[in-house]
Amino acid sequence: MWFIYEHRRVARQLNSVPEDILKRYEKWKDIVAVSGPQGLRLIKGFHDEALRGEWKGCRSSRLGSKYRVIYKIVRDQILVQVVNITAHDYRKK
Repeated sequence: MWFIYEHRRVARQLNSVPEDILKRYEKWKDIVAVSGPQGLRLIKGFHDEALRGEWKGCRSSRLGSKYRVIYKIVRDQILVQVVNITAHDYRKK
């Protein structure tokens, strides 16, 4: 069982995303809670990948054609920290 920690800004970001993206994010959380990031890699629709550059150490999963969830794994097999839900803009803010 994985614990998912959402950064406090994620709640505000979720208020502005479309409802279908919100539902897909909830499904993403269900998959991560049960099988961890390995489960995401088995579902090609999420296109889970490691990021490079400024976001090195983080991973990205596709929630739709435009939206991504950016997360990092803290303490392997214990905690998934959701850093950002973005409209495919990977610049740190």
